[in-house]
Amino acid sequence: MKVAFCTQDMKRVDAHFGWAKSIAIYEVTSDDAHFLETIVFDGDLEEDGNEDKLAPKLEAIKDCSILYVAAIGGSGAARVVAAKIHPIKVQEPEAIDDILVKLQGVLKGTPPPWLRKAIEKEQGKKTFDFDEEEVEQNA
Repeated sequence: MKVAFCTQDMKRVDAHFGWAKSIAIYEVTSDDAHFLETIVFDGDLEEDGNEDKLAPKLEAIKDCSILYVAAIGGSGAARVVAAKIHPIKVQEPEAIDDILVKLQGVLKGTPPPWLRKAIEKEQGKKTFDFDEEEVEQNA
């Protein structure tokens, strides 16, 4: 599945979605994670309430299942969710490599329902055959 990271330094999730100068995109599976591309944005990215700057970012991540951000405004979050992308806010800047390792660990185990849906979106089919009730009883 494709995962997007809002970053200023290309090493950490350290950027607000609306003001991010770069979004790094990775392909992630339970066994592998590899860098695909960086999308760089220019122009005035300051916090200003200008919603027009979100459109190119939404277009850039349209094939992603997850978006990691340092922060995201209500309007941006609503638009990301409407595009069927799951936004995840980190509490403090966190290394992309560390996030990738954690995500792979979750993928190897029993992913939570929201992550199973993201995987299904990416693959276009049902990936897991167990039902929600069974997962909740085993958690």
